[in-house]
Amino acid sequence: MSGLLHAVWNLFAKQSRNKVVFLWSFQWVAVFAFLPSALIAMEHHNIPTEGWLFLAVTAALHGVYVMVLSRTYTAGELSQVYPLMRGVSPLLVLLLGVSILGERLTTLGWLGVACVVAGIWILGNWRFGGCSTGRSLAPHATSLALAVGLSVTAYTTFDKITLQYIPAVTLNDASNLGNLIVLSWWAVRSRAVRVEWRVNWRTIILGGLISPGGYLLFLLALRMAPVAQLAPMREIGTVFGTILGIVVLKETQGRRRITAAGLISAGVILLGIFG
Repeated sequence: MSGLLHAVWNLFAKQSRNKVVFLWSFQWVAVFAFLPSALIAMEHHNIPTEGWLFLAVTAALHGVYVMVLSRTYTAGELSQVYPLMRGVSPLLVLLLGVSILGERLTTLGWLGVACVVAGIWILGNWRFGGCSTGRSLAPHATSLALAVGLSVTAYTTFDKITLQYIPAVTLNDASNLGNLIVLSWWAVRSRAVRVEWRVNWRTIILGGLISPGGYLLFLLALRMAPVAQLAPMREIGTVFGTILGIVVLKETQGRRRITAAGLISAGVILLGIFG
């Protein structure tokens, strides 16, 4: 469910006129919608100093993520960049563990790596000797999508640590506040706030509710299970995001991109279960 909700609000963001303003606008909805619950939860927890420090760090990381996300959707199509940025995070975590920490992958784990790499290759429409003709993934969009994947890796890791000190609903609202703060300068400076609200007020409000709602479900699950198992499972949303891009936004190369998203999702699940 969390993966599906994530794909839906990302569709809204891709459809928006000004990506920064849209994401900034629905952070206001998210912050105030969940603020009462966040404050009530805080009253029943004695939060130490290190808890506040971890909360500040993870809120900043969420802010960086949403800023890079806005630029990614300006540069690339949803059905291309969404599977890439959601699939690369679990892959990077495991590859870093193998190369730096000396961890080992099982045979099925390596099969998962191969599936993710193959899916990314198909998404980019690349071939040996250079890019193929057609709708290949531009280097700028690729770099931004990879940066989103790195951001997801960072904030998910810090969220897991922060949950030891902070209630899930409070952490979720603080993350929305971090997004709001980071985006504020560019959103106000754009002078496009009024136009964005007039055109997309329905999806701003709906996105402001389902985005934190979906991530709150993930945080609640994260308190009960290891991040290495849950984070890959959430990325099944890559298929949802790809299908929405093809069906709703009428993006091309549907068969190729659905195949690629399926490979990435299968690889991520293999990594999460057998890696």
